[in-house]
Amino acid sequence: MAMDIIETDQAPAAIGPYSQAVKASDFLYCSGQIPLDPQTGEVVDGDISVQAERVMANVKAVLAAADCDFSHIVKTTIFMQDLQDFAVVNEIYGRCFSGPAPARSTVQVAGLPKGVLLEVEVVAYLGG
Repeated sequence: MAMDIIETDQAPAAIGPYSQAVKASDFLYCSGQIPLDPQTGEVVDGDISVQAERVMANVKAVLAAADCDFSHIVKTTIFMQDLQDFAVVNEIYGRCFSGPAPARSTVQVAGLPKGVLLEVEVVAYLGG
């Protein structure tokens, strides 16, 4: 099976030995996005709403680099430091989808890279 590595400077560069996304067959597997400013590589200043907006913008940029968008997402996983923030994240996340929402898991975790409040990873279907 052929695999294509997807990279864009419109989303944060990988901070470890991984790719922003990998296209394999008809699927795009996107690494988790955290609220890093793609220009500076630094965590954005702000509360959960500011971080969630940045994360979803980063996801959008990775999808665009693979010539797709939120409508192609079939599965999302959201990792959060505090599920008390779920309503805020859910509202921002929900604005990204105009059609049927993808399958989703949301879990509370003990810690995330760089001490951020959330991370979102997605799988998109690129086939017909």
